[in-house]
Amino acid sequence: MSVEVTKIGKRGMVVIPSGMRRVFGLEEGSLVIAEQREEGVLFRPAVALPTEIYSSERRAEFLLSNAVDPADYQAAMEEVKKMGLDPAKIKHYQPES
Repeated sequence: MSVEVTKIGKRGMVVIPSGMRRVFGLEEGSLVIAEQREEGVLFRPAVALPTEIYSSERRAEFLLSNAVDPADYQAAMEEVKKMGLDPAKIKHYQPES
């Protein structure tokens, strides 16, 4: 484990020594988590993953297309209707009988 001293600059900016940046794959724009610990502040690499937010229509498409049999499809149709949508207007695959 490596220990190095660095300074806090204007606006609280901390320079992470280049060797540590290389070891942890940190470069300009990388995200880090600053975590308050009893013994001080812990900085660790962070990852941000894109999140898709589904519309009601897309959720209805999933429900209808993932039905495994006619009974499941009928239940999905009812669920879509409860969502205030017309199942006939949702592009989807219908299970074979």
